[in-house]
Amino acid sequence: MFAKPSIFAALSIVLLVLAGNLLDMPSARAGAADVEAATYAKAADGTYRFDVTVRHADDGWEHYADIWQVIGPDGAVLGERVLLHPHDNEQPFTRSQSGIVIPAETGRVTIRAHDKMHGWGGKELTVELEN
Repeated sequence: MFAKPSIFAALSIVLLVLAGNLLDMPSARAGAADVEAATYAKAADGTYRFDVTVRHADDGWEHYADIWQVIGPDGAVLGERVLLHPHDNEQPFTRSQSGIVIPAETGRVTIRAHDKMHGWGGKELTVELEN
């Protein structure tokens, strides 16, 4: 004879099936936007240009990486690039922003990315600046 399965075993199976279904949804796979790389150049006028590479599993107009920012050590936003459309078929993607003013005494900045569904919270990148 077979032993009756315990209620815990049955619940475990149900939870595993539900978790598998949730993970198969595109919005669950997308997660937060991650900054993968960044380079910078200082212009003759003293402003900076940043080229930032972001990875995010964009899933249409409701869920895509929509901005990246350059943040100073005090948390102030020094510059940003607004991303106006999803990059569903271009991952990772790199976008640039020029004219970013960074105080001369600033030795490092943090680059972060945002997505329309999860907000901030993905992988950030710290960039050491040469003065």
